[in-house]
Amino acid sequence: MRQKLVAGNWKMNLSYPEGLALAHEIAILAGAAQLTPDQPRVVLCPPFIHLFGVAQHLPKAAGFYLGGQNCHQKDSGAYTGEVSATMLRSVGCEYVILGHSERRQYCHETDDLLAQKLKAALAAGLKPIFCVGETLETREADETFEFIGRQLSDGLFHLSNEEFDQVVIAYEPIWAIGTGRTATSAQAQEVHAFIRERIARAYDAEAAQDTTILYGGSANAQNARELFSQPDVDGGLIGGAALKPADFITIIQSF
Repeated sequence: MRQKLVAGNWKMNLSYPEGLALAHEIAILAGAAQLTPDQPRVVLCPPFIHLFGVAQHLPKAAGFYLGGQNCHQKDSGAYTGEVSATMLRSVGCEYVILGHSERRQYCHETDDLLAQKLKAALAAGLKPIFCVGETLETREADETFEFIGRQLSDGLFHLSNEEFDQVVIAYEPIWAIGTGRTATSAQAQEVHAFIRERIARAYDAEAAQDTTILYGGSANAQNARELFSQPDVDGGLIGGAALKPADFITIIQSF
């Protein structure tokens, strides 16, 4: 049975004291809600400078884990300003987001580069949350499936079966990120089912059924229950709502 999961991507928000305060409040609310590890797994992905401090506040008894927002494809070297997968692992990370649309757009990350980052993350013992998703122009041109299929084949499907077993996929329609627009539950289900079908073709039916696929596109406390009720939606990659402790806990409870 595949893992249900909610990941909170804090993006480039909050000072260090603010980040610790947020993690502390989430931990208190998780305790009050009596969250347990047999409920959805939760991953907090704060900015790099917050990681060690946030790790001290993680309510691990409630099934909370730590994740990075990105990593470099090399393990070490003269790459000023970068952070390696090994570094993330050393501060307690068990997950890392790779291929987020904002990094693809603003940092010009390609599928070839992401394929290298996946290998680095897996070698360090991290579970990648690999993001795919289309722009509004791509959707309106009726090219969503072709576009996402290419992201999967070029960036992800080079992995061995054993490596692929460690990967979480996040579908994030770019047109719904930070815009207030959200894919309908039917639209999300349609793309998630397509992704699962492509996994079955690239690997096998068992791999397709075992892979956790998250929805990431303005999911919030109001729409999470409907989104998560879809048969191929296994949770969410949450942006803005992850910075609102009460809303984030409500999303976790939406299963």
